[in-house]
Amino acid sequence: MYVPESAEREMLRQSLRRFLDRECPRDKVRQWDEEDYYPRDVVDKLRTLGVYGLTTPEEYGGLGRDIPAAIITIEELCRRCPTVGVAYIMTVFYGAVNINESGNAEQKRQLLPRLAAGEMRFAYGLSEPNVGADLASVETVADLEGDVFVVNGAKRWCTGANIADYIYTLVRTDRQAPRYQNLGILLIDPKSPGITIEPIKKMGNHGIPTTDVTFEDVRVPKDNLVGGIEMLHKAWTQLAGPALDVEKIEVSSICLGLGQAAYDDAFQYAQERHQFGKPISAHQSIRHMLADMATELFASRLMVYHCAQLAQDEQPCSVETSMTKLYVAEAATRVALNAQKILGAYGYALEYDVQRYLRDVLLYPLAGGSSAIQRNNIMNRMGLAK
Repeated sequence: MYVPESAEREMLRQSLRRFLDRECPRDKVRQWDEEDYYPRDVVDKLRTLGVYGLTTPEEYGGLGRDIPAAIITIEELCRRCPTVGVAYIMTVFYGAVNINESGNAEQKRQLLPRLAAGEMRFAYGLSEPNVGADLASVETVADLEGDVFVVNGAKRWCTGANIADYIYTLVRTDRQAPRYQNLGILLIDPKSPGITIEPIKKMGNHGIPTTDVTFEDVRVPKDNLVGGIEMLHKAWTQLAGPALDVEKIEVSSICLGLGQAAYDDAFQYAQERHQFGKPISAHQSIRHMLADMATELFASRLMVYHCAQLAQDEQPCSVETSMTKLYVAEAATRVALNAQKILGAYGYALEYDVQRYLRDVLLYPLAGGSSAIQRNNIMNRMGLAK
């Protein structure tokens, strides 16, 4: 199913690389990481490449649905500057993919053109202090009172809530109904009265804060229920739809970009660094380490773009995307660790980027469905008896 890249997609890669060399030179990216800085101007300048429209139909101002091209964009952005890559995801995947898959006609009309233009960002409000992977157990409640929902509760690990136009918020819409029949997704403006946003300090993935969000009697128009009022209590079907599979591919592409960056730096360093009268690339242990890294990245790339093509063709791919997210996140972590070993003490120094790749990639065996959850998903969906 993996389709080799077309000339157009190779041109997209090269265009992105030229943009990143110009707007995100490595010294700037290093400085942004150290300062935990969000380069809003670069995120806005990305509009000039047209890539924000890659998951929006043409009728809404997009370029048409091209999941592989959007995944290429994430990989290239995260290879240089994951902060810009995550901001892109907040528009193209959290926003456009979800609204295109689950929004009603009016939501699509209002939101998709702005998302395709790169003018909006969505944050995910799914996890909670007491709820991680078990999303059906969310405790944040939304009581319908006339034309508004009144929301109370808290969300955790809500990345980018402070820069988002909406938080794509999973809520319990019926306090008594059975599990899976009591959920809704609301688009909540983070500037609404009653919302408190507090950043969570973390070791990596700087630039876009990960936050705790608290809702205290927040009033949300009922028209902001994703899919319209006819989807009241039915959000589980929206969560379990194609957007969830695409999210696993998107997270995998972040890892692929970080892993490739780590490998590239280690490959170059191994030829420049001399010990015992020769470059360290001449030592078998280094050569074997680089060979393993290259092999894992090759396998990762095949998996990511195979799944991207399955999603593009609207083929069932829940097992494949779980396998990909599991493998690529763990492989990229191994690649980054090996890159640090190849650089030795320099791999621990802040003046080299390898330490950042490692800090960033360590998130992804945990985020977007942990490796343990993916293993469960794989066997559950393959019918292994419990």
